[in-house]
Amino acid sequence: MLPELMPPKPRPPELTERAPQTFQGSTQGLSIAATVQRSLRQCLSIAAELLYDHGHVLETITLAQRGLTRRELLALSAAAPTWATCQQVMEASGAATFNEYGRFVLTNLGRELMFDMFGQGAADCA
Repeated sequence: MLPELMPPKPRPPELTERAPQTFQGSTQGLSIAATVQRSLRQCLSIAAELLYDHGHVLETITLAQRGLTRRELLALSAAAPTWATCQQVMEASGAATFNEYGRFVLTNLGRELMFDMFGQGAADCA
């Protein structure tokens, strides 16, 4: 066949234009939930990398009695703008919060996901 007569190649699903998703219907709800979980897992992975790159260890946020101070959070956000976005995703999804000392830590959900992704040593409190 001549190139101009060949059918177009299919586009990968991530590049296919779709109508905006709504929260109506269980099928769409599942795809939204899967997207949120994937985004959360990506943010947890990015957070782990950024913590390491800036002299912290995972236990800084996986141990409820530790955590990042607001000053440390500001320093991370200034050095790596991706941190602020991931922090928002983690908080909005219920995977992170501030402990009784005002420090940023993962919740049980965040620790469980971190454990699932990186193994027991990453979140031995899960």
